[in-house]
Amino acid sequence: MLHQARATTTRALLPAALSLLVLPAVASRAAAQTDYYNTDAGRPISVEDAYPVERRAVELQIAPLRLDRTGGVYGWGIEPEIAVGILPRTQLEVAFPLAYVDLGAGRRRTGLAGVEVGALHNLNVETRIPALAVAAELLIPAGGLGPDELRPSLKAIATKTFPWARVHVNGTYHFGDRSVDDPVDVGGHAASDLASWEAGVAVDRTFPLQSFLLTAELVAGRPVVDGAEVEWSTAAGTRYQLSPRVALDGGAGYRLTGIAEGWYVTFGAALSLGLPWTPRR
Repeated sequence: MLHQARATTTRALLPAALSLLVLPAVASRAAAQTDYYNTDAGRPISVEDAYPVERRAVELQIAPLRLDRTGGVYGWGIEPEIAVGILPRTQLEVAFPLAYVDLGAGRRRTGLAGVEVGALHNLNVETRIPALAVAAELLIPAGGLGPDELRPSLKAIATKTFPWARVHVNGTYHFGDRSVDDPVDVGGHAASDLASWEAGVAVDRTFPLQSFLLTAELVAGRPVVDGAEVEWSTAAGTRYQLSPRVALDGGAGYRLTGIAEGWYVTFGAALSLGLPWTPRR
């Protein structure tokens, strides 16, 4: 049992460690900026911090890529997204996930996997208590790989900064009582990737003079598959400020338990802009 646990841990940490080394090595040194400091869901890990993009700022997530291997089959995903700081401490975002899914037995599907519309609002500035935020998301049926019905979710986020690191806690609940028997195909997705709830904790360490951040997480989730037990996964990654407007991110993760253990890697970039108008005085 101990040997198996060590082997699992090694497999989980090896791809993550490689991802931590690649981005700082290929990027040139940039002046200290702040976009690398703002972790978003999926960039590079699923747990995010409690801060939105700045008011009147626009962030374009340029073709964030994810390669996933589960149960011996591969899947690709690209999810371009735009986030706008529409109000103080509030952002709106729209994403268009595109997916290539290998369903096994020679079956493959490619297409739009729905449209995601969401909002995040930061409730308070961090003091002695953590910064708190709430986020709501709606996955809209669209495309050949989209869900069959609207899939709303609600997330609570907390971020606390310590001298040695920042700690983030996320809890997400997906509304709806849909459950499935087939763990292979749910609207083109592996059912193990769709959860009724998720909870995770992450720790990150920033290096302002080098403009990059290292982060790692542990996440638990309950799949929508009938009779499925809670799944555990881990991931690690980095964000790096390539230029005053461009930030790169990369990461890797491993599913420790669940219907089908597997790994994934991610890579993406974000372009920060400003709205084309100025506020009235």
